Parts: sequence; C-alpha cells; structure tokens
Amino acid sequence: MDVLVTGGTGRLGQRLVQPLQGAGHTVRLLSRRGTGPGGVRGDLAVGGPDLRQAAAGAEIIVHAASDPQGDPWQVDVAGTRRLVEAVDRERLRHLVYLSIVGVDRIPYGYYRAKFAAEQVLLASRLPVTLLRVTQFHDFIDFLLDSAKRGPVLPVPMGWRVQPVDVGEVAAHVTEVVAMPPSGGVVEFGGPEDLAAADLARAWAGARAPGTHVVATPVPGKLSAAVRDGAAVPSGGARGRRTYAEHLHA
Repeated sequence: MDVLVTGGTGRLGQRLVQPLQGAGHTVRLLSRRGTGPGGVRGDLAVGGPDLRQAAAGAEIIVHAASDPQGDPWQVDVAGTRRLVEAVDRERLRHLVYLSIVGVDRIPYGYYRAKFAAEQVLLASRLPVTLLRVTQFHDFIDFLLDSAKRGPVLPVPMGWRVQPVDVGEVAAHVTEVVAMPPSGGVVEFGGPEDLAAADLARAWAGARAPGTHVVATPVPGKLSAAVRDGAAVPSGGARGRRTYAEHLHA
C-alpha cells in the first residue's frame, strides 16, 4: 500500500522506512522540504496544495509529526485538522497517530495539545488508531544529560517511567498498520516500569561515572500524576529491549 509518514525527518519517522518497506509498502516521508529518498513536500503548520496532494494519494497514514519545542497547537492540533481535511476518505484505509502515554492524565501543555489532536481524529470519523507510546531510550538519555549539574544529577523523587526502544516502536507501528483500525487508544511501552532515580543511576554508571544522583521531591499536579503511574502504560504490547541494554549497546 501507499504509506505516507508525517514527521518523516523525525526520530521515529526515519526509523519507519525500513520496516514498512520490508512489509511490502511504498513509503513517502512528508516534511517541509521534502528532501531525501521518498521525501514529499508538505507543511502541516500552513497546509496548502502540497499537503493536499501528498495526503490525497495515501492509503495508510502514519501521523508522527509533532512540534514539542515550538507551537504544538499549530502543528499537532491545527495541523492534524489540516491533514484530516486533505485525505481522500474513499482511499484511506488506516490512519495511525503517534501519541504519548499519559496525555490524558498529565497536566502538561504539550501533552494537552497531543490529547486535543487525538480528539480531532476521533471526531473526524476516519479509520484511526491512536497509538500511545512511552518515552524513547535516547530521549531519556537527553533528559538526564540536560539535568546534570556538574557532578550532581537531580531527579524527581518517586517518578515512574517505562522507556522503550525507538526501533521496537517502529516495528510495532508496522504491525499496527496492518491491523484493522481500533477506533480508539492502544498503548505500547518498554519492558520495565522503573523509578527515575534508578534510571539515572544506570545512566550515570554507563555515561557519566562519578555522578551523584539525588532524588528530589517535586511538588505539583504534574509530579503527582507521574508518581502515580500516569506515564506508565496500563495495557497493550511491550518491547523487549531494556534501558540497561540500550546503555551498553
């Protein structure tokens, strides 16, 4: 089938090409510049004829585009509306939206935008699956490296996470694409429910020896939600690669 991947230059988008092609699909990667093998031009932030042309030919759409550092309401929410308007409803068989575990429970602005985008898709009456995944291993690396202050690495006390390998997410997306649309939410996470402090100690041991991890109480509703397991999947399939295996690869 003809598969259009939005966010084609992103961390996950680039990893989707090989498993999707291996499953026999023709893969096009949507990005603002449309460069590279399989690249097509289209900008969810502005819409226009390029987006309409790219979306109209798709039998399957993997909607992985997002803008966590900029204006997610423009790209994730308004951009999803533009995508919905651009698809060929008679041709489209499945739209898989990449969301995040906890968007419905964690009071964080970017998560609210992702949850709003989910509601746009549910209201569209398109054949959709909302695939919520946990944080990627290399994103956990980035967060911990950014939080380090000299020899000290402070982490929120009691936070629970279940990081997942991005390659396993790409493989799972390929499986979901071939399934009938769920019409709702499914989840996918890593193999282990871990405390943030334990993750930090493992990361420090492998990447920053001599770093002292300090578990620090963090007040507020967001912190309470993560302590209560809002970032941990309650169901769905699981990856196999542990965070320790990622660190020592």
